[in-house]
Amino acid sequence: MTGYGRGQTTLGHFKASCEISSVNRKQSEIAVHLPRELESLETQTRAEIAGRISRGRVTVKILVHEDNEAGSAQSYINFQLAKSYAKELKELAHTLKCSTELSIDTLIRIPGVLQVQDSSEMAEKAWPAIHFSLNQALDSLIKMRLKEGSHLTKDLKQRITTMRKAVLRVKKAAPEMLVKYREALRKRIAEAGLNLPTETDDRLLKEVVYFADRSDISEELTRLDSHFKQFDEAARSDEPVGRTLDFLAQEINREINTISSKAADSNISREVVGLKAELEKFREQVQNIE
Repeated sequence: MTGYGRGQTTLGHFKASCEISSVNRKQSEIAVHLPRELESLETQTRAEIAGRISRGRVTVKILVHEDNEAGSAQSYINFQLAKSYAKELKELAHTLKCSTELSIDTLIRIPGVLQVQDSSEMAEKAWPAIHFSLNQALDSLIKMRLKEGSHLTKDLKQRITTMRKAVLRVKKAAPEMLVKYREALRKRIAEAGLNLPTETDDRLLKEVVYFADRSDISEELTRLDSHFKQFDEAARSDEPVGRTLDFLAQEINREINTISSKAADSNISREVVGLKAELEKFREQVQNIE
């Protein structure tokens, strides 16, 4: 399902903004873009998204700004250490009778004078702001997806209703297959110049019974009714049902194909063509459902 959401917040020394979008995809796929120094938060971010969205390709972009003026800069000078080194170096220069000139560049190069904030520590401090803005964006995204889902549900219900009506017509036409087959059989016998058998002739009855057994579609029709009821239950559910509906579409297709191979009747064949066309539209829409 498609959607877009945006969130922004400031917590502590961190200002975080998040943009998230989703497009239709049968499986779940999450792409996370974080600042390089915060890439350790990718797993947490993915888990947060996966906990609320189960299907589709989701892309999230997160930007974080740290308030350096508040004393939480990523790098800083250890002044006490720098003073200590400067004092020791001057005393060493005096002892060795060397030049006493000492540049800032030299001091900064001394290990420990210029210190950089640990990225894991920064990530831990930034996560509350990221988490809040991410969920803001997810709220907006899900709201948009729910609107789309409402329209898709109406469309799917309409297609199931159309298929139900077609199945009812197939049920009514099924008993007529035996009558038509018996009449067609007697007609072929007459055209062959043979004596017409009576309605109680064993040979005719056996042939009709064999045809009835071979073309019986009652089980398939019953299972179709069951699948339609399962769709009704899924449509009322608040849980993700995309994969359930995808499975139901496969099962409905299986029953329709079986009916097509069994039923030797032009009226039923015509209904099967309509069922397949409607089911194909249903399956296309199901790919957009979470």
